[in-house]
Amino acid sequence: MTLAIAGILTGAEVAAIRDAAADLPFGDGRATAGARAREVKANDQALPSTGRDAILDKARAAIQAHPVFRAAARPRHLTPLLLSRYRVGQTYGLHVDDALMGGLRTDLSFTLFLSDPDTYDGGALAIEDRLGPREVRLAAGDMILYPSTTLHRVTPVTRGERLAIVGWVESWMRGAAEREVMFDLDQIAAGLPPDAPRELADLLAKVKSNLTRLWAGA
Repeated sequence: MTLAIAGILTGAEVAAIRDAAADLPFGDGRATAGARAREVKANDQALPSTGRDAILDKARAAIQAHPVFRAAARPRHLTPLLLSRYRVGQTYGLHVDDALMGGLRTDLSFTLFLSDPDTYDGGALAIEDRLGPREVRLAAGDMILYPSTTLHRVTPVTRGERLAIVGWVESWMRGAAEREVMFDLDQIAAGLPPDAPRELADLLAKVKSNLTRLWAGA
């Protein structure tokens, strides 16, 4: 399931992060790429610093607190986040993310956009599926969450600068179908009217709990 999640960060939070990022040192993004991805990766990543860590800690807390992210990802662990920058001419060619990162299985990948889409051209996240590539450019503060099993790329930036935070999720449920079922059940539970019979709400809670017991695990 590929899902766009709005409002991970507020406009004020995004502006503060962009201002802070302007003073950070950046290095070659290939340093954190796998062997094959390194051949097609051409971007910058923020180097370790207290300023970078403060930005990533704030983003991580906002991501983990967002109810739609929690429902869709069923996160067990998140990898360390990366702050990436694409300037004119930079791109990331077609690749698949590493299956294991730092001892964690990567079930889901995400990009949290920090640049307003009208401030740069190109820089779309193009996710491949059986129908062809789908290009994604979201508003600043919004996130795209998608399976780490997909081939994807970032198209060349031709104007401006694209700033984003990327990361990966090891889910409690490794199966995409199981995660989608649980996400749908959460939407049903949230949509129950206040006067719904208590027995119905209890039965739905039972189903969710028992499916979690059945499907959760490494």
